[in-house]
Amino acid sequence: MGTPPMNQNASALRLTHVSKEFGPVKAVIDVSLEIRQGRVHALLGENGAGKSTTLKLLSGLLMPSSGSIEVFGHEQTLDSPTVAQSLGIQTAFQEMTMLPDLSVLDNMLLPRALTGRTGMLQRSVLKKSIAQHFEELDFDLPLNLPVGRLDLAIQQKIEIARAVYRNPKILLLDEPTSTLSSSDVVWLGGIIENLKRKGVTVIFISHRMREVREFCDDLSILRNGAHVSTRPVSDYSDDEVIELIVGRSISQVYPKKDGLAIDQSKVVLELQDINAGKLSNLNIGLHKGEILGIAALQGMGQLDVFEICFGIQQPESGALLIDGQDVALFSPKDAIRSNVGIGFVPEDRKTEGLLLNQSGLKNASLPVLQRFKKRGYIDQADEAQSGAKVFDRIELSRRALWMDASSFSGGNQQKIVIAKWLLANSRILLLFDPARGIDIGTKHELYQLMVNFTKLGGSVLFYSTEISEVVNMSDRVHVMYRGKINKTLDGADITETNIMEAAMGDAKERKGLDS
Repeated sequence: MGTPPMNQNASALRLTHVSKEFGPVKAVIDVSLEIRQGRVHALLGENGAGKSTTLKLLSGLLMPSSGSIEVFGHEQTLDSPTVAQSLGIQTAFQEMTMLPDLSVLDNMLLPRALTGRTGMLQRSVLKKSIAQHFEELDFDLPLNLPVGRLDLAIQQKIEIARAVYRNPKILLLDEPTSTLSSSDVVWLGGIIENLKRKGVTVIFISHRMREVREFCDDLSILRNGAHVSTRPVSDYSDDEVIELIVGRSISQVYPKKDGLAIDQSKVVLELQDINAGKLSNLNIGLHKGEILGIAALQGMGQLDVFEICFGIQQPESGALLIDGQDVALFSPKDAIRSNVGIGFVPEDRKTEGLLLNQSGLKNASLPVLQRFKKRGYIDQADEAQSGAKVFDRIELSRRALWMDASSFSGGNQQKIVIAKWLLANSRILLLFDPARGIDIGTKHELYQLMVNFTKLGGSVLFYSTEISEVVNMSDRVHVMYRGKINKTLDGADITETNIMEAAMGDAKERKGLDS
């Protein structure tokens, strides 16, 4: 099938009365939608609205229960990824599809590779081709590194690079920026612009309206599996988008900060002169009732801070204090225990925060399972009753008491992770990019939960790749640069401009790096 001529009035994809059901659950309901050729088309909606299911239907991973799909004007049966790819459809998923023990090169070659007359893999030819591809994408990465050793952001960039390497006519991007730094988002924007010039059609799922406005021409909104609206992006205001996504008005996405919960006389968590990993003589103090923001560009040591506070990593030197007392956290078990009371919401909920094949209740009760033991057995009624109270508190459906975590949307999976630490009665929450990949409605609930947690005497150490979240949610902000606190911002000084200036280091250092 040859590349069709570029015509932005022609259809690249057309869904007509498409539905997808999983037993009694209706994931996509009678969706009719057209994506025009050579356009960048955003697909927005809450978690569970049907966005990812729609992309899986287009990529051949799922078959519709009813309705039809046209590709470049011809009705197609997309009953496998192979069929979709033969029509020029490629996908970069948010949930990584790479094999962690294989190298970057081997993952780039999966699931198929160029062979010669002997049928053997032409490894040297392919390695040269992929190296050139990475160079064209301005992506400097050794091809022999095992993917599992790389940060999530780098893995996501490989996922994107692999989809682009296959010369798509239609590229499906499922929340590609959820793990990316601001500079990586700019990198992706350049790739999207280049693909658009070549006539490639791009479908872009994101929860970040700023990126939608920067990258996309058109915007479709799904709610509860149904198509709500499609128009050019410029025709929507931000408030209208939010209302269409959630079906109600959210007058203020971020709760108001008043700082009244903070007890300046009580430092509940303190790092003194910590050296470990990328950290150098780091000092941090978290007050009772405070949301302390951590801001940094990728790879500046922010993850080391959280891992040390949760006992995943031990400092080479320095001290960690809880309520002014020196403690040694040799494992997460030490951090969880009641006299410490630390809970950690990690960057990747699916691989680090959840057992996807277990119920929401089993996930939530796991750290404190001993609490429900009576005469050597788990008191399941007590466990369920305690779990239900926490689920109600965070507005998580009671279906999570018995349904596997894998059956829930990303936002509800994140609620299960948070429920775990509320059930454990944690008084310190370590939140590492907790709103990554969740919709605006669930973000609003998360932000309110953070504020309510501090009002009840809890404390939050908070990192986000979205600087606007750090600005709007933090009482104070530590800006990190090369493993140190480069600047601490408070009150009206907490602005995106001030954070970015400090995150890039001192002027002399920036000049030295540029030269």
